[in-house]
Amino acid sequence: MTEYKPFKEGKVREIYDVGDALVMVATDRISAFDVILKNKITKKGAVLTQMSKFWFDYTKDLLPNHMISVDTADMPPFFRQPQFEGNSMLCRKLTMLPIECIVRGYITGSGWASYQKTGKVCGITLPEGLRESDKLPEPIYTPSTKADLGDHDENISYEQSIEVLEKHFPGKGEAYARKLRDYTIALYKKCADYALSRGIIIADTKFEFGLDEAGNVVLGDEMLTPDSSRFWPLEGYEPGHGQPSFDKQFVRDWLKANPDSDYLLPQDVIDKTIDKYLEAYELLTGKKL
Repeated sequence: MTEYKPFKEGKVREIYDVGDALVMVATDRISAFDVILKNKITKKGAVLTQMSKFWFDYTKDLLPNHMISVDTADMPPFFRQPQFEGNSMLCRKLTMLPIECIVRGYITGSGWASYQKTGKVCGITLPEGLRESDKLPEPIYTPSTKADLGDHDENISYEQSIEVLEKHFPGKGEAYARKLRDYTIALYKKCADYALSRGIIIADTKFEFGLDEAGNVVLGDEMLTPDSSRFWPLEGYEPGHGQPSFDKQFVRDWLKANPDSDYLLPQDVIDKTIDKYLEAYELLTGKKL
């Protein structure tokens, strides 16, 4: 049996090259404030992979994505081991575009901080009088550059995204930038409407896109998981303050309150976190994991 080693490791994901395709594995690692924590969150990787699969299936009429299969029987024999079951995705190879495509439907987080200071988010002027967690009149597209591991992504304007893409793909910068923006907003609207019908608000999210061999824009990476999005429960939603969320908020809050923890979490914080991930998965898909 051929053994495979990941050629790329992120904070949470490992990517393996299997010849004409890739296998993306979402581990049970968890990161916060750009640091990988010492604990594992059991089943988290499976939630991320299966949730991405759900959304890729749901949006494939809007644009193609990189998913081939999440069944390890379709992957090389090496991946038919317990640690890869449920959390691995066989994907098409793409040339990834160097832009993080962020869309915000509600004002929160760094966007809220910026709005309070300047009335703008990433250079986009917003109506006066918005409260924290308010729904925006229309979703806004706020791209950023992709940073290397350990660095922070940098917010850029739409015009700057054209320049970044033009530098990598001469003559195509504007066309690609426009496609990324339009696809990002269309995907967000379709999925946010669906999520709302299931009791979840998608406050914001990020997508990543790549090019296939024919130069078509294809959706890659992960999609609408609690790691790449802010999910809020619709029940009890009330603008004017921060909202409880289905993501790493328990972890972030605990770390802030325990600055000398050395990034080691107590078991109850781990349990609460995976419960939130599972709850979001079950609400959205209508299925148990």
